[in-house]
Amino acid sequence: MLRPSRLDKRERRRSILMTDNFDEMYETFKALLDTFPPSEAVKRLELFGISPDIVEQIREHHEQQMIRIKELEEPHAVVLGNRDTWYTGPQAKDKCWPGVVDLLRKDGWSEEPAIRELDDSSTRVVSLLNHPKERAFSTRGLVVGYVQSGKTTNFTSVMAKAADRGYKLFIVLAGIHNGLRRQTQARLVQQLVEPNPSMWSQLTGLDKDFTPQENPASYFGKSNKTHVLCVVKKNAAVLRKLGRWLEKASDYLQECPALIIDDEADQATVATKSINPLILGIMSSLPRSAYVGYTASPFANLLIDPSAEDLYPRDFVVNLPKPAGHFGTEVLFGRYALDGEDPEQVDDGYDMIRSIPDDDVSCVRPETRADVEGFEPFITDTLSRAIEYFWLVTAARRVRRSGNPHSTMLIHTSVNTSVHNSFKRPLEHLRSRATQSLTDESFLSRLRALWDQEAARVPAEDFGETNVPFEELATELPGVLRNCRIIMDNSSSEDRLDYENGPVVAIAVGGNTLSRGLTLEGLSVSYFVRAVSAYDTLLQMGRWFGFRNGYADLPRIWMTDELAEWFRHLATVETEMRRDIDVYMTESETPLTFAVRLRTHPALRVTAAAKMRAAVTAASSYGGKRVQTHYFHTNGEWLRGNITAARDLVAASLSNAVRVEERPADGRYVFRDVPYDVVTDFLAAYKFHEKSPENDAGLISDYIRKRVTSAGSLRRWNVAIVGNPAGGPYTFVPGVAVGRNTRARLKVESPDTDFADIKTLMSRPDAAVDLTGDTTKLTESGIKEKRRAQLPDTGLLVLYPIDKTSQPSPDKELRAPLNAEEHVIGVGLVFPEPQHGDSTVEKYISANLSGVRIEDEDYSLLESEDA
Repeated sequence: MLRPSRLDKRERRRSILMTDNFDEMYETFKALLDTFPPSEAVKRLELFGISPDIVEQIREHHEQQMIRIKELEEPHAVVLGNRDTWYTGPQAKDKCWPGVVDLLRKDGWSEEPAIRELDDSSTRVVSLLNHPKERAFSTRGLVVGYVQSGKTTNFTSVMAKAADRGYKLFIVLAGIHNGLRRQTQARLVQQLVEPNPSMWSQLTGLDKDFTPQENPASYFGKSNKTHVLCVVKKNAAVLRKLGRWLEKASDYLQECPALIIDDEADQATVATKSINPLILGIMSSLPRSAYVGYTASPFANLLIDPSAEDLYPRDFVVNLPKPAGHFGTEVLFGRYALDGEDPEQVDDGYDMIRSIPDDDVSCVRPETRADVEGFEPFITDTLSRAIEYFWLVTAARRVRRSGNPHSTMLIHTSVNTSVHNSFKRPLEHLRSRATQSLTDESFLSRLRALWDQEAARVPAEDFGETNVPFEELATELPGVLRNCRIIMDNSSSEDRLDYENGPVVAIAVGGNTLSRGLTLEGLSVSYFVRAVSAYDTLLQMGRWFGFRNGYADLPRIWMTDELAEWFRHLATVETEMRRDIDVYMTESETPLTFAVRLRTHPALRVTAAAKMRAAVTAASSYGGKRVQTHYFHTNGEWLRGNITAARDLVAASLSNAVRVEERPADGRYVFRDVPYDVVTDFLAAYKFHEKSPENDAGLISDYIRKRVTSAGSLRRWNVAIVGNPAGGPYTFVPGVAVGRNTRARLKVESPDTDFADIKTLMSRPDAAVDLTGDTTKLTESGIKEKRRAQLPDTGLLVLYPIDKTSQPSPDKELRAPLNAEEHVIGVGLVFPEPQHGDSTVEKYISANLSGVRIEDEDYSLLESEDA
């Protein structure tokens, strides 16, 4: 039998854990953490005379709790490596966080998963802040959420938990408009102040931004134990007043841990001559400060120079998960497949987008600045239809009696306030005429047809809802029209959307005040034609993103086809960016060593030009990637040029291939070991659509040549033809023919006759067409692995003859016939993964905005003295 002195060390520690007073001692340690950082708290335990074994066990138990927080499945985070995690979650004595939770429960939040996920994500953010008792710190972090996804609730929870642990001053930078500032102040008062009023002092109110208070030292002296809340606009005059006021209290700020929350952190904060220095100046006056930006469009924030004394998120980037039930860009517009994804698994989105013809745009928005004065909008058929559908939706939601009690429609055509105001009279006239027509059978018949058509296009059952018969909602229509307000919500109007005094039914016409941060409660219909120049501006205008409990089948968006395509591209950019953050998290990168790639678009900037000064030329590598065409012109001349290029390629492949494999039963040919210059000659002749910057023939050819000269890779290519045996025959050269493929275009209601987006060209098995053995059940990773084994240095080019009519299958409701003038040639390229480093080719693709009429955000309010 072993003597006790030789017990296994782990057994001894386990026995310590089981002692009756270990829990009490650990609680003592947690109480010490309110006053001291972890290392100091451990020393205090030793001073109390607690045995080294128990102190070590307490330290290890705390480390296990920290590891649990670090390894939470969600949210993902990229963190500067030397940051200590001190916060391990709420404690029983906390007051602010429990107050938030109680209110959320009353609002119908479930414990699982909603409150638990909020608890986890906010705990992760707080764990990345500095301990409030550290002598000095200046943290910079970024939290990336989704538009209208509960970011305010997340940062409110972070503030509550930070307050429970001793943070004193809370400054919230709430956008640039009074509407968002007031809405944020109201939310924070409701969730933080009212549950514990004796714990808070407020420097701002619902109707007033910051004004200097008497005796600032009284807020921060040791005798004042309250937390200090300040919610301000990003306005130069306001921030200057706040900065000067804090300077007067500088003697007391040494002991004041401060948390600065920057809501809409990409707006006005980055690269502005006044706001950016003022925020940095406020931080410099606070010896203990943590700055955390919140945004759904972090493009500008991730392009700040990391080496500059600025607000680049050098300490952490947290990627919040998409909440259950959230309507995002991808849900509504679909997206394109990312590299490594099975295209068949990427959805087209829901049939909720309605097309506004280009001819209608000039009726609802002045064509030039000179046309603004005296502009009178014309209520087009599409706008009238959108408004009538809004009234029907509101009536149907009243029948259902579930979900958000408010119902809002957004009309967003311009940033100009006089244009907004010009809508009031014609909209009120339309409402009045509809009210008088409720007894008119022809009017009711038109409404019935509209409702039945929309209900058929998006079945309620798909969302767990029940369709409302027209007869039932018709009884609610008189009340809906009677309650419906026409509101011009802009910086010059007195009228505002106010959801605090009972259920609201409103058609809101506005611009910037409705396009940033502000929540439009119960938004169900949007009419949107405004063109913008940057990803972040466009994404933030999507007020229709968010939660639609009880009416998820009913939202509709009217917009131009071009805007819908931009949003589809943006959904792809957004998904790719978030995937990059997750990848960097798993590769032990830090915010100072990672660089999120942002794919470009020919008519959109990534962000405003001023915010891209620190951006570097992109280094592109095609190693291990798959490139495919999905945009095409449909005019005959353009298509005939590509047909000639494809036939020349097949002829050259037939002459130069080491071996030709014919599989007519499968509709496939493979020409093996074709010289690379045959491929680059084809790329020089084939035309990719100008909307496909990722399909840059010159960039691809440069990459191939670099690989050939630097590594001897890509000297040989396999060229394949993939057809459909059931399709009509297509002959490339005599003796080489396959059946034509069907690739229907994405449906648009007013199609551009010379443009088609087929969204997906290659299926997963096509990337394995030149592999030997059974490839039918291979996954994406399996195909890559087999290519590494069999063809480590060989590229694959696949040609697809596509039938010019290409009728969609009946179950593809969001697809339409291709209707091209000639058969279409699609091209896919699969590059091998490099074995010994990779060559890169550099090219920065700037947006060509010459053909786009854009209206950028109005930043004149930043300098306004009217605060």
